[in-house]
Amino acid sequence: MDPESRIAQEEIFGPVLSVIPVSNYDEALAVANGVDYGLSAGIVTDDHTEANSFVDDVDAGVVKVNQQTTGVELHVPFGGMKASSSETYREQGEAGLDFYTISKTVYDSY
Repeated sequence: MDPESRIAQEEIFGPVLSVIPVSNYDEALAVANGVDYGLSAGIVTDDHTEANSFVDDVDAGVVKVNQQTTGVELHVPFGGMKASSSETYREQGEAGLDFYTISKTVYDSY
């Protein structure tokens, strides 16, 4: 599949699988980051150093290593990057509660 094709460039919510063959890690990262969206991403590898680099380098709000990209823990923040989110708001977990909370800082020398 061509990385520039519509299915590779749009954020699709549904039972869809697309496979884009790549030659190496750098090409895989370029393809993963070469879209306007960044909700979730995943890598399948037996190289832990490569997995950690992917976690650091990919533009996605949720990153899975050797797992499917669907399903997340409810107690952790969830949200995307780029056009998948405002990049500031994370729903779920304490981050979701913080979004609806107004903090007040008080200094008292009682």
